Amino acid sequence: MTDTTTEQGISTAIIVYDDRVLMIRRREREGKLLWAFPGGGIEDGETAEEAAVRETAEEVDLKVEVIRSLGARVHPQTGRHMSYVACEVVGGEARVADEEELAEVAWIRLAEIPDYVPWGLFGPVQEYLDETLGGSGEDA
Repeated sequence: MTDTTTEQGISTAIIVYDDRVLMIRRREREGKLLWAFPGGGIEDGETAEEAAVRETAEEVDLKVEVIRSLGARVHPQTGRHMSYVACEVVGGEARVADEEELAEVAWIRLAEIPDYVPWGLFGPVQEYLDETLGGSGEDA
């Protein structure tokens, strides 16, 4: 079995570390999307949480643990079923590990997110980032 992402959906990891959230820039746009959170297809027999952890390791060479699920939706830009999983770093340093898919990784301050995602984030993701990063001096 190769690609089951159409039925299974996509899982993304929302990773906060040192007052910033990790974003990746894909080599190819998906619709209007260029910058996104690490993630990819959920494989057969895998939960959204397991996929977020695996995809993070594959794409950016970070070991993460799940904090909690932030919800799911059909993405308004791509039409794909998306799951969002809050994760914390437990090892490694973020880098472009999947050079075929990714061009860049960046740790973004809360106030900078609209520069990367001008149409806004999924509500529960924005709320989580506001809670987690809101008091971190994003005006600096």
